[in-house]
Amino acid sequence: MNTNDYWTSRRTIRRYTDRHVSDELLDTMLGQAAHAPTTGNMQLYSVIVSRSDDEKKALAPAHFNQPQVTGCDVVLTFCADLNRFTRWCEERDADPCYDNVQSLVAAVLDTAFLAQQFNTIAEMNGLGCCMLGTTTYNADMIARALKLPRLVVPVITLTVGYPAEAPADCGRLPVESFIHRGEYRDYTRADIDRLYAEKEARDDSRRFVAENGKPNLARVFTDVRYPRANNEHFSQAIIDFVKQVLHN
Repeated sequence: MNTNDYWTSRRTIRRYTDRHVSDELLDTMLGQAAHAPTTGNMQLYSVIVSRSDDEKKALAPAHFNQPQVTGCDVVLTFCADLNRFTRWCEERDADPCYDNVQSLVAAVLDTAFLAQQFNTIAEMNGLGCCMLGTTTYNADMIARALKLPRLVVPVITLTVGYPAEAPADCGRLPVESFIHRGEYRDYTRADIDRLYAEKEARDDSRRFVAENGKPNLARVFTDVRYPRANNEHFSQAIIDFVKQVLHN
């Protein structure tokens, strides 16, 4: 693979062939991914590998039954794991102090770095991945399905397999949209119009607007994809789950 081309040509893959990803390759890639940055070299994460049909079916409802969950070869649930480090401290007569939000944030960052590094390594090995944003929506359901103990929180799920599709580029905002030099400079109406012009003009965006019967793309996001009621419901769900995980 030409790595110079990889960064702008990579795609999210939701449809997979029946070709098997070997345990040896999977373990090798996860071992390579573990060299991602980590807070204090504590490696505050664990990865649950779900391979069997029953294991994947058990996770599917938590991910709103997206077909890639049962259609992929393997589902990886990347978890922020404060349990293992806490157990290590306890076994060494050290008083653990990691049942708090600061420690959870560190673990979430460790987990995100690991998952992203694995995603890149997998794609460079000819595999396809899809990150499921639903993981934190239904963290409690996933925790029950995977029998996660206290101090372990599911953060990111990747479906993994050999690609059975070659999706079109979904586009990205121009780099100037998110770079701020020296300090944050807020956006004017003219900035927003310019920065989102290409995204709004895409054929797939226009089709998305038409299919949902909305006046513009932003309204599709606020009214259909990520409406306030859903955001507030799942916000409370993850808050309740984290309180339970940290303080039980």
